[in-house]
Amino acid sequence: MQPQKLLLLDRIEYAGVNRDDPLRFYFAPVVGRLYRRRLELCLHECRGGERVLEVGFGSGITFLNLAKQYREIHGLDATADIQKVAAVFMRRGAAPILRNGSVMSLPYDNDYFDTVLLISILEHLRPASLTAALQEVRRVLRPQGQMVYGVPVDNCFMRFCFLLLGYDIRKHHFSSERHVAEVATRLFKKVSLTALKSAIPFAGNIYEIGHFVK
Repeated sequence: MQPQKLLLLDRIEYAGVNRDDPLRFYFAPVVGRLYRRRLELCLHECRGGERVLEVGFGSGITFLNLAKQYREIHGLDATADIQKVAAVFMRRGAAPILRNGSVMSLPYDNDYFDTVLLISILEHLRPASLTAALQEVRRVLRPQGQMVYGVPVDNCFMRFCFLLLGYDIRKHHFSSERHVAEVATRLFKKVSLTALKSAIPFAGNIYEIGHFVK
């Protein structure tokens, strides 16, 4: 089954995000297709249910898709203006329940969510912090609940691509896809690891999507 297409608003309709949010890249030529595709692959792994939590939701760019799969959408983000982001989607029939906070201390009850989604979040943690973060994710998941994450692959090609976009990735990304998968495998049961390949043959994989269950 093909991944669902990412449902997008017009770019100017999104609100409540700072200038570091990657929203502009989703609408850019060439690179936009890759940015959208990685989200589509992550969403494809989400199997639906009562409640989903997206950690690091940013502009809420996944919310229209998640609203078709889950009764309640919850979001946690360190910097987003939760009132402005929520208002955008409430006008469209989705009513996300948003909070500011960190994956290191999730403000939710045990066994609460069917799915926890983390897209381009875990690579920003130091390897020593990954275990504590994923233990928190495990705590808030129901038995047999799923964790779906996406992380960029750490290789020379990707570091070069980020430099072209104006980012020295070594100043922002501290854990590789291997670090994340190793910790996730210790704490969860692995369902799958899916690679997004570059359109350039020699460049190899550029993104990895992990699907694990409690």
